[in-house]
Amino acid sequence: MEVQGFAYVPLIIGFPLLGLLVNILFGDELSEGGIGFVACTAAAASFVVALLTFLAVQIHPEGFEVSLFTWIRAGDFEVPAALLVDPLSSVMTLVVTGVGTLIHIYAVGYMRGDPRIKRFFVYMNLFLASMLVLVLGNNFVVLFVGWELVGLCSYLLIGFWYEKLANARAAMKAFVVNRIGDAGFILGIFLIWTAFGSVLYADVFPQVEAVNAAMPGVITAITLLLLIGATGKSAQIPLFVWLPDAMAGPTPVSALIHAATMVTAGVYMVARTHALYSLAPTSQLIVGLIGAATALLAATIGVGQFDIKRVLAYSTISQLGFMIAAVGIGAYVAGMFHLVTHAFFKALLFLSAGSVIHGVEHGEHSPSPHSPPLIGEGKGERLDPQDMRNLGGLAGRMRTTFIVYLIGALALAGIFPLSGFWSKDEILAEALQRQPLVFALLLSAAFFTAFYVGRQLMLVFFGRPRTAAAAHAQESGPIMLIPLIVLAVLAFFGGALNLPGVGALESFLEHTLGHEEAAEFNPLLASMALGLAVLGLALAYGVYRTRPITPRDRDPLTDWINGAFTWLNRKWYVDEIYGALFVRPYIWLSGWLANAFDERFIHDFIHDVLLTGTFVRVTRTLAQGVDLGIIDGIANGIARLTQAIGARLRWVQSGYLRNYALSLLLGVVLIVGYLLLRTRIGTP
Repeated sequence: MEVQGFAYVPLIIGFPLLGLLVNILFGDELSEGGIGFVACTAAAASFVVALLTFLAVQIHPEGFEVSLFTWIRAGDFEVPAALLVDPLSSVMTLVVTGVGTLIHIYAVGYMRGDPRIKRFFVYMNLFLASMLVLVLGNNFVVLFVGWELVGLCSYLLIGFWYEKLANARAAMKAFVVNRIGDAGFILGIFLIWTAFGSVLYADVFPQVEAVNAAMPGVITAITLLLLIGATGKSAQIPLFVWLPDAMAGPTPVSALIHAATMVTAGVYMVARTHALYSLAPTSQLIVGLIGAATALLAATIGVGQFDIKRVLAYSTISQLGFMIAAVGIGAYVAGMFHLVTHAFFKALLFLSAGSVIHGVEHGEHSPSPHSPPLIGEGKGERLDPQDMRNLGGLAGRMRTTFIVYLIGALALAGIFPLSGFWSKDEILAEALQRQPLVFALLLSAAFFTAFYVGRQLMLVFFGRPRTAAAAHAQESGPIMLIPLIVLAVLAFFGGALNLPGVGALESFLEHTLGHEEAAEFNPLLASMALGLAVLGLALAYGVYRTRPITPRDRDPLTDWINGAFTWLNRKWYVDEIYGALFVRPYIWLSGWLANAFDERFIHDFIHDVLLTGTFVRVTRTLAQGVDLGIIDGIANGIARLTQAIGARLRWVQSGYLRNYALSLLLGVVLIVGYLLLRTRIGTP
């Protein structure tokens, strides 16, 4: 329905756009702090409007639309620029703007001194606005516009420090992989228009049952095509390979991508199109299994990584697998609940990791005479501050960062009573009731999650510092710590949004997602999941408490799982397999085609291949028979015929005027005689 009096809703998108325009036009005249202030104020203003909109939805839980203008009109095809505000979109806007604002504030401190800080905050505001377009659009085309814009922003921000070739390659990898998923998504939109005659949610969803009855199979086809798009944006099998490399950008970018914006788009899209998926059980099963398999695969890979941000990146893929599995099996509220809590603790973890990196890079690097002996330092080499083997002992040097990181890590592991425990337990309970295979995969993933969380805590914060940089790390400043503290509070208490027996989020979202037969809280299952999490943490403590490691040491886990650790560290060789099957053949074919039309290549090909050996003699014989006998024979015959006709007609072109006049007269006589003859015999 369209409700009057909510003209302020477009400001949710408008404020970030205004912020980036101000910085584009006047950023050169502002200081670093001024640029950051503009960007943060724009994000915060957007959050305030989103909060007001959320309150308005309490009065109109059925939702309302705000029409701006007609964007596209071509025959029967019409796409309005209109915003849909309902419980689902209002929850998403609060997460995007709220967590996004905290990340913006943190970035002011993190990016201090960067010469391209204006460009950075322009991109960050654009990223925020793009995600808001995606979640607020009232039709599939506007959703797709936001979908593509967040892809563009990810490319710009992942490759922000493009001077390093690896960053540029990571940005290109993200862009290309997402285009593959987007191709499937746009085909799904085309099929929606073909089947429903509209791309508006309000037109499509009420017709789903009628279209499914009239055209069996079309809903399944649509949902599978949309799933391809979701596997790209939300980094699921087989298109998950871009997200671990996305941490090449500045840490605030990683937090924004992994927690508040881009990767949640696929989960949101499946939840938004629940009316389609609910009538496509085959698609639901596929979505659930892909999500669960991704959760387990990524969790095992996280066990073998050494880069502090790469561990969190695979953690994101795994947790997205939990969300995709949930919405795939029809537990839409559980999936959205985990999306919200994950935004809290994953933003907290990434920003805390950034605080660690910042503190190590900006610490006092002159050793103190009272410092403990350092382990594994190279001579004259610059140590990577993201490699966990170069850290250790930071709990004492960066106490606040350690505390907030610990809260985020325990929430990720699913430890009671933090937010991750409640949202993950709800997904497990729904999976046990609806799809046991999905449940088994997710429960296994939960164990590996707890293990790599414990491993990361041991390598980064406990034990002795293993480098001078770690021994003299400094705590980050207040502008970076305050957002971390706020996120830590949210990560701790965020489970209150949907506690068993209360279900505040469930009752709110049912106005959009419909009433669900939610699984009851299962104390036995919750205890089993919590026990597995504690076991994973304890096992990590037992493996890493006595053996500090450096980049030159074997990981202690190799003593337990032998060669399997290499497979985990090399990410199950997925990148190598993709490279052999797709990337290198594609590059070779592209190069061959690029050269195939080059004149020198053609000359060399003819000279080296066609003009050698026996092939030459065969070619010459055929050439003489075909070329000289047939082709030249035809050409020469036509030439001789033309010459003969020309010789007979040469007298016409005598050059005398009297001959031309006589010829003209004869022609006129012949024409007049022909006309008289036709009249005489009665031809009409």
